[in-house]
Amino acid sequence: MTAPNRPRLELVTGRRADDAPDLPLDEDRHDELEPRPDQDVEEVVYEGEIVSEQPERTRLLPSVVVDRVMVVRPSPGAKKAALVTARHGAIVLAGWHSWLVRMFSGLTDGVIRERIRAAKALGDDEKLAFWLDKRKEAKRDRRDRLMELPLLVLRMAAFVGMSVAGFLVLMVVVATVVWMTGAGDWTDVWVWLGGVIRWLFTAVTFAGWVFVFAWPVWLIAWGWLEGNRQPTTGPKWLATSAELDVDVRIDEVTITTALAALRIPAITAYLKQKLPLQFLVSARKDGRGTYAEVRLPTGVPAEWISKPAKRAALAAGLYRATKEVWPTTGSEAGILKLWIADKGALAEGAGPYPLLDKGFVDVFKGVPYGKTLRGDPMVAPVIGRNTIVGGMPEQGKSSAGRVIMAGASLDITVELRIWVPDANYDFEVFKQRCSRYVMGAEDEKIEQILYDLRELDGEVQTRGDLLVEHREPEVTRELANAGVGLHPVVGLLEEAHVAFQHKEYGEEIAELATSIVKLGRKRGIHLIVSTQAPTRDSIPRDITRNCSNGIAFAVGDHVANDALLGQGAYRGGHRATELIPGVDRGTALVKGFSGQRSEMVQAYFLSVAKGNDQVTPLIERSLAEIKRRGMGVPGRCRPAPAPERRELLEDVAAVMGDEPIKAADLPALLARHAPTWQPYKTLTGKQLVEDLAALGVKVPSTGNRWLVDPEVVRAALAQRQSDDGEAG
Repeated sequence: MTAPNRPRLELVTGRRADDAPDLPLDEDRHDELEPRPDQDVEEVVYEGEIVSEQPERTRLLPSVVVDRVMVVRPSPGAKKAALVTARHGAIVLAGWHSWLVRMFSGLTDGVIRERIRAAKALGDDEKLAFWLDKRKEAKRDRRDRLMELPLLVLRMAAFVGMSVAGFLVLMVVVATVVWMTGAGDWTDVWVWLGGVIRWLFTAVTFAGWVFVFAWPVWLIAWGWLEGNRQPTTGPKWLATSAELDVDVRIDEVTITTALAALRIPAITAYLKQKLPLQFLVSARKDGRGTYAEVRLPTGVPAEWISKPAKRAALAAGLYRATKEVWPTTGSEAGILKLWIADKGALAEGAGPYPLLDKGFVDVFKGVPYGKTLRGDPMVAPVIGRNTIVGGMPEQGKSSAGRVIMAGASLDITVELRIWVPDANYDFEVFKQRCSRYVMGAEDEKIEQILYDLRELDGEVQTRGDLLVEHREPEVTRELANAGVGLHPVVGLLEEAHVAFQHKEYGEEIAELATSIVKLGRKRGIHLIVSTQAPTRDSIPRDITRNCSNGIAFAVGDHVANDALLGQGAYRGGHRATELIPGVDRGTALVKGFSGQRSEMVQAYFLSVAKGNDQVTPLIERSLAEIKRRGMGVPGRCRPAPAPERRELLEDVAAVMGDEPIKAADLPALLARHAPTWQPYKTLTGKQLVEDLAALGVKVPSTGNRWLVDPEVVRAALAQRQSDDGEAG
């Protein structure tokens, strides 16, 4: 016998095989096999033999070559309708059950009893005494109401009797007035009153019949509405495939169930006593999700829930991805603050940049950066801060730097400086707004970055003197507007690891960047260090330690995570490693932007693509406002520092007197003579001897002492200058 849900093959057209026996083939029968309206039909065309499962068909159609068959599947309509009906019936029953529970709880002080049990479980004697007093008051009030019930009935009866008597007296007076004035007979008033009474009885009777027939519908509808407020809408086995895909409702019951599933012994034991968890903030809508605060049972710190394994299990209990559930510790160690994103809310992104069409920025109040998962706008603080940005390629690192720099450009007092030790177009549109802009990976470009950072490091010291002169501990908006050289400076070192790891200039670039990060923040200088590789070898530790703003896109390990978000962030559950490359592009875990230890933020995206350049209009708006105010682009009036060039023979001749000097003593003299020249900082006596030999100055060894003769040096220098003059 065929199973009821099994597809069945039925012949539609066919022909007898060449070797088939000469048996009758009823072609007309095939027309009867058209699908019925309640059947789902899928047509399949192929050649082959079919043997019907039905005996009469086997006898009728032996060895038939099939040209076309139809696959007949039982219609799911009846089954689906039954499931939907049963499921909504379960919802109605759940609503009625909720009514009964609430009614019983109200009549028997159920809420007070739950509070008493909770206070006992928590060992809170003060709350226990309070709720015990409440229960006594409730019992006393209920007893008093029962004692007053007979008196209330008598009062109501007296009121009704007096009302009827008064009405009759009024009607007698009205009838008498009508009779005495000749408006009608005395009985006309009573006839009219009788008509009104009959009409009222008819209306009441009609309304009663309407109620008799309508109350079941009303009861079912009310039960369905109440049932839908419950955390579950019926057994899963009664759900259709479409209903199973509906998100669960996040409320106190759902959260309690998810916490119970964590199998933390103290929570399990607490809930087994049928004690309710104490929700300090009931589950409520909060932006693009739901927020609640829960006081956990005694001995359960909220930090346990924040740990990665428990957080993932909690997310599973709430039918969410791990990144959509954010448990943190509240004002007490045992208070859990919980935020759960709506399903699909994170796919919305941050939306358009808020200043695309108009507006300017005050960097002392921060610049627009993006939106939190809740959907709240997030501002990146600038003044008094430094920022480190990192993450895997193509996750939004450069875009984050672009958003901050675009915001800074809309403050017309801000000077922009951008260094990109790589060949890319990400920041080219900022060039006309910058006082310093370098883009390229060539050695001369890296060298220019070095000199620009030397200039900025020198400006850090100059600004310190200006602050002392103006008796201010740090740059303020008033000083920035005063035109005394304390305007804000926002610099971006993109792909910083490339510059820091340069074989010739990298060490000094790292030292300068570290100095600027440490000292520049109070002096109105904000440096953004952006890198794909935030490791101890590629980024100086003092930079990662002193950047109070951290932006971590998807990273590969805990080392990179802690370099961006601070030591111990990974262990504390603040993990950018949970972001999925490609899927969570543009989403980062940030520190320093708000009062939270870290927060997940989706950054605004500003395109610089040729067909969709959104940054150039912002730059042009800023430049137009600068021109309108009669100002120049901040910092443009100063020429960029030219790379320093030094001649070893000239410097050696300058530091030597008339007596020979040991080669080992000369590097220190040269370093003092040219303190900004990096090669002298690492020069050794042996290397100096080799360099002088290459320039025609041979340094003889006498008793293992290499003495440099100043006369020989000056002679070689004179000869070199003579040769250069002849060549010119």
